[in-house]
Amino acid sequence: MELRHFRYFLAVARQRNFTRAAEQLGIAPPTLSRQIQDLESELGTPLFLRLQRDVQLTEAGAALFPEAEATVRQFEVAQRNAQRAGRGEVGQIALGYVASAVYSGVLQGQVRAFSQAFGDIQLSVRESAMDALPGLVVDGDFDIGYVRSPMALPPGLSAIALKEEGYVLALSGDSRLDELRRITPEHLQNETFILPEQINGTLQVAAQGGFSPRLGPQPGGLVAVVALVSLGQGVAVVPESVVGNIRMPNVLYRQISGFDAASWLSLIHRRFEKSPAVAHYIERARAASL
Repeated sequence: MELRHFRYFLAVARQRNFTRAAEQLGIAPPTLSRQIQDLESELGTPLFLRLQRDVQLTEAGAALFPEAEATVRQFEVAQRNAQRAGRGEVGQIALGYVASAVYSGVLQGQVRAFSQAFGDIQLSVRESAMDALPGLVVDGDFDIGYVRSPMALPPGLSAIALKEEGYVLALSGDSRLDELRRITPEHLQNETFILPEQINGTLQVAAQGGFSPRLGPQPGGLVAVVALVSLGQGVAVVPESVVGNIRMPNVLYRQISGFDAASWLSLIHRRFEKSPAVAHYIERARAASL
């Protein structure tokens, strides 16, 4: 007994006529008649009363009809879902991000646009420590991740450069630096630097100022960094998007005169992604970056 037997049975039951059912199915009436006989033989009971001008369901046929209908319908649903999954229209994506992806608005914009285009793909979104995020993508805990570049990536990962932004200096309200009309990299040589997860800005400030930076703690996310600045533990070189998103007592943000280095958000992903749903997200992010 195969699914086609149920399809043939349902066609005859609905048309109440072998000839019309055969035309609907695109097969010869003798072939259809033989297939129904095979089904009846398999079940050990007749399904139709063959009358002179039409056919009627037997009691066994009437009992089979709703079950056959449900079976065919369920198969079609399963077939359709499998095809949609193969096209990347359904599925799940685990997405990791660093906080600055939210401060910049990049994460919200890309997730919203993707969800509108692929409403049946479930996005699981979770913040992660930046140094751990690439390894989590490699290991499959995340499918994709938003990090702040530049950063070294393990083999097997690629990065799509997204929004670029400059740096500002976070300092405490009672810092002597705030008395200066403009702050240059040279003015920072005696400061202790609180380190964000992405320390490239700190290193570049020091290089431009011609000094070796005095490195303080690296507490983790940007909120923790700014919190230590507010406590007078040092200064921090942070992305510009922090200014409008992290406000704390006793914290000021100042431009660093003559310092035009930048960092940028990147979407990291596996180079040979097998999931069609994840591949769709990567393609849309790449298109948005052009």
